[in-house]
Amino acid sequence: MAVDTASEPRSETGDGPSRRLRRLEPAAIGGVLYRELTVYTRYWFSTTFSSIVEPTIYLLAFGFGLGALLTEVEGFDYLDFIGTGIVATAVMFSSAFPSMFGTFVKRRFQRTYDAILAAPVDTEELVTAEALWLALRAGVYGTAPLLVAMVFGLEPALGMLLVPFIGALTGFGFASFGMFIAGVAKSIDNFNYVISAGLTPLFLVAGTFFPVDTLPAPIAAASVLNPLYHCVELVRGATFGIEATAAAGHVLALVAFGAIMWRLAIWRLRARLID
Repeated sequence: MAVDTASEPRSETGDGPSRRLRRLEPAAIGGVLYRELTVYTRYWFSTTFSSIVEPTIYLLAFGFGLGALLTEVEGFDYLDFIGTGIVATAVMFSSAFPSMFGTFVKRRFQRTYDAILAAPVDTEELVTAEALWLALRAGVYGTAPLLVAMVFGLEPALGMLLVPFIGALTGFGFASFGMFIAGVAKSIDNFNYVISAGLTPLFLVAGTFFPVDTLPAPIAAASVLNPLYHCVELVRGATFGIEATAAAGHVLALVAFGAIMWRLAIWRLRARLID
């Protein structure tokens, strides 16, 4: 277990303990982000491949499979409908999954977090930096399905420039969720329960492959609690147009999800890491 050295007040001059300048020190967060970027340069190709190819396979399989039977859904060509919806799946795959497994390995086996916390970095800054890093990656990877869909006929739109930001906002919540689960899990095998009973149903009923209003009424009503649903709606809205009021509601839902998961991740990892 590490001792949270950053919990000691920091001096403005570096001469000794004093009042901390900020709750979250940019220098501490930047240091963790720089470490993640440095490590990422060594395995970026395999990570990018896995994060992009799987959602793209979903897009092609459903787009051309069901697309041969369904010409339009809610007034959109089915390939356009699924191409915008699959962005949420790409975001989830590139944030929640690496967060769960990566956090568990770095905490339990590599002891990476013990080393980081020996520096003037506390658990709150560590979790924030890790979640931000995965959110940035998710924002980039989430654009891949849109690019593939454009190759097959999806019309480019100026609003698509917002998609990386939507993906990053969603990715922050799911990255924090993954860190929270990694802090709760006693074994890496426990992730099977979360993936099978949690994450998989989330993207299946998020409006990615079919409209949520075709689901039974209770499930359709519960979609407002699904962050992936809000991501899908924002991406489709950015591509095809959406009312500002509706967009604001979806953004607020994702902000609330991210904030709650962020605090839960800090709480669990602090309990796991700090003596």
